[in-house]
Amino acid sequence: MSINFPTRLSWENFHRVIVEGLKVYAFYLAVLSLFRLFFILWLNDYWGPQTNSADIVLALWRGSRLSMQTAGGLTLLSFVPAFTAHYLLPKIEKYLWLGINGLLLMALSIFYMASFPYYRIYRMNFNQMIFTGMNEDWGALFWTMVDQYALPARFAGAMLLAFVLWYLLRRLLIWQMPLLPIAHWPLWGKLVIRAAFLALVYVAVLLGIFGGSLGWQTAVDWENAGVTKDEFLNEAILDNPQAIYRAYNLNSRMLACNGLDFTMEDIQQLAANLSGKPADTNNLDVYLQRTVVQGTEQPPRHVFVILSESLANWPLLDKYKDIPIAEDLRGLVAAEDTDYCPTFLPNGASTVSAVTGSVAGVADANLYLTTMPESFAAPYPTASAPQMAKLGYETNFFYAGPATWERIGAFTQAQGFQHFYSRGDFGDVPGSVWGCEDECLYANIMERLTAAPSFNIILNASNHSPYDVDVEAKGFDKEKVRAALPAAYQQDEELLRELGHYWYAQRELVKFVREVKAKYPDSLFVIVGDHGDRYNIEKQPDMYARYGIPFIVTGKNIHKGTLLADSAGSQIDIFPTLMELTAPKGTGYMALGQSLTTTSTKGVNYGFWITRTAIGKADTVPLVPEAIADGETPVIDDQAMQDYINAIRAISWWRPKYGPILDQKILDEKGR
Repeated sequence: MSINFPTRLSWENFHRVIVEGLKVYAFYLAVLSLFRLFFILWLNDYWGPQTNSADIVLALWRGSRLSMQTAGGLTLLSFVPAFTAHYLLPKIEKYLWLGINGLLLMALSIFYMASFPYYRIYRMNFNQMIFTGMNEDWGALFWTMVDQYALPARFAGAMLLAFVLWYLLRRLLIWQMPLLPIAHWPLWGKLVIRAAFLALVYVAVLLGIFGGSLGWQTAVDWENAGVTKDEFLNEAILDNPQAIYRAYNLNSRMLACNGLDFTMEDIQQLAANLSGKPADTNNLDVYLQRTVVQGTEQPPRHVFVILSESLANWPLLDKYKDIPIAEDLRGLVAAEDTDYCPTFLPNGASTVSAVTGSVAGVADANLYLTTMPESFAAPYPTASAPQMAKLGYETNFFYAGPATWERIGAFTQAQGFQHFYSRGDFGDVPGSVWGCEDECLYANIMERLTAAPSFNIILNASNHSPYDVDVEAKGFDKEKVRAALPAAYQQDEELLRELGHYWYAQRELVKFVREVKAKYPDSLFVIVGDHGDRYNIEKQPDMYARYGIPFIVTGKNIHKGTLLADSAGSQIDIFPTLMELTAPKGTGYMALGQSLTTTSTKGVNYGFWITRTAIGKADTVPLVPEAIADGETPVIDDQAMQDYINAIRAISWWRPKYGPILDQKILDEKGR
């Protein structure tokens, strides 16, 4: 059976090719809508507790309107070449229709199959993490997808789905719609029918342009599509191409700094407000100067900052105390020489943000520091290693994975670390594509630890997909954890495997801390997660449970009350806190953040802010606090928090990229 296309110049000919375009448009709209429906139904365990059928219908309707725009864009990709060939090269027209749409359906199917595990990991449809992944170790990513996410099976399924869709589209194009018998109608009748047809095409074009609307005033796009009260449904409203477009758009804003609309005067005033100094200089470094307020005359011998992969804070909350995955960490928090801040944020949504926050001392503000040439010219003044070296510490960075990941080896050494150790330095040790097992990492660190004072940042990797550590062989009581879970999640084997890796990571971490303390009692540890947003017990956790990470400080000079009672912060506050715990009073240093022992009562990162009592999104005006504990929603000083958010972002944007001097000419010369 073949597709026949007339080639003569006539209304019938024009009508025929336009109808083929409308068929393709309707087909894509139907496919995207059915994809959305199946996605919502298959992932029903992510629905919010109050979600009802009305919410689902609204999401499907809103999504179908948005997908009109997607369907229009996809149709154009084949319609324009086919329409051109229809008149110029009619013999290849049908191959263009089928070939181009075959490739598009293949891409759609691949993205759709990938969207299910992607949502489970990130609790979002495709987002900016797909662009962060461009800088990842592609080999490690590939084998993770093979080992944990059944890449071969999913790819085969995507190809089968694409073929079925392509076959159905081909049948649709073969099918010829019956035409009205207007050949013998009077001219006015023919004109009416043709005008109605053109009006239909016009409406279809408008719906495609404006996302299910006839004008921009009521247009649906990715920014206003989420209208339900359910976060999952709001994400499901976006079809995969729209989600990818959202990610691209936001990433472009980041790269172009469009989201940081600060003038030089704005940055200067914000920096002055942050430092408490008058806005009388355009040198940012003046505003970054800090002085140790309390300090110590008995500094610790060894200082460790442990960035523990996916070490979320929620397992330490009372709500989850009966789930036995954090008993060792809870025991450490309870110790007399330990203090704990439960209101702490990661620097960003990925590990690399934690690295830049703890190494360079700046927030995640639309720059990818590990790939920027400026990061390799000289250490930033806020970098932790050179300033700790001035206090007499040898500086080391230990990473469980390969030195080439995110250029981490070159980056940390360019930022002042005297020594960098990675998996290649540890010999033939077990692990995944992302790094060696935590116990092997800590054992190698212990071998290199001497009596000489040292400052060490440690980045482990075991609590990371593909979650292939044999945790049960290492002592994880899977059945005990299963019994402690809510009934709805007791058969979720993937969740149990993830919880087992949290248990393993925290156990090995605490064993390492105790081993170092036994050998060098005068050591100091800061323990934080690199990020926390990977898995939770609930499918729809609240903002605090989803994004919070712990800040634990233990060892030399630490006691209950070392940290402020109302302390809160983010990873840019790690180094200022260390300065208060390691340097004499009055010591000068450079930092963007503040110490949790003296000043820091709020934290901010790429998308959120936190205090001891509330958390919220950083980009709403006004800010909307969400209570951390049950009870009345706390009131915050909206303007003060907005100024703090803007100051952190503005300085973290300008200083790493353009240097200390605020000058519009620099921006104009380098370009945004």
